[in-house]
Amino acid sequence: MDLAKLEVVNVSKTLERLHTLDNVSIELREREFVVILGPSGCGKSTLLNIIAGLIKPDQGGVCIDGEDWSGRTARVSYMQQKDLLLPWKNILDNVSIPLLLKGVNKNQARDTARHYLQDFGLQDFAAYYPRQLSGGMRQRAALLRTYLFASDILLLDEPFAALDAITRHKMQIWLKDLRKRYQPSILFVTHDIGEALQLADRIYVLSARPAYIKLEIDLAATSTRDEKERLRERILTLLEEEAEIR
Repeated sequence: MDLAKLEVVNVSKTLERLHTLDNVSIELREREFVVILGPSGCGKSTLLNIIAGLIKPDQGGVCIDGEDWSGRTARVSYMQQKDLLLPWKNILDNVSIPLLLKGVNKNQARDTARHYLQDFGLQDFAAYYPRQLSGGMRQRAALLRTYLFASDILLLDEPFAALDAITRHKMQIWLKDLRKRYQPSILFVTHDIGEALQLADRIYVLSARPAYIKLEIDLAATSTRDEKERLRERILTLLEEEAEIR
């Protein structure tokens, strides 16, 4: 897991005269799960938008597999906080959309999407509509649709933030299992320290706006509950200090 799959290099960005990101550099390695933590409003989602190519950085760039992808879309999968499922389409047709956008015909797209339904816990819900599903099930459908767009790099922007605590915990366990099966490289934004410690191989902690990398934590050698609790307290103290700065 030493190869850099995605690199953000010295990225800075000002949005509407608001200095948002300041010389941010992060790395996502092959098959790695990296979490970005930071105070509310510090620019975490802006950073993902830059990585996804939806906006251009003012300085710096984004490299994927050694190629410059700054300001270019359609290379990574990006799941935002809302599931954005189309209410007039059933679940099978919703998750087939990325394949249709790639030019796959409708029947083949459905067949391909149907193949993944069981692993995503959706095998009994192909004909259901989004309004008929729980929040957790809708997020599973949204994640499958994200995966079918580009399976090697997933950008996930607080995908479980709107779920209740029990459902959120179940989804975290499910995502860990799914990761073992498919082994994508995942960049995951959250404001929940416990969620970060539960899921991540590494954590980047951002400062208050304009955001820079305040701390990088490698969890490879952190295995005991006491070690994680000490880390949690350290991160919490840092984020509280940054919140006071704002």
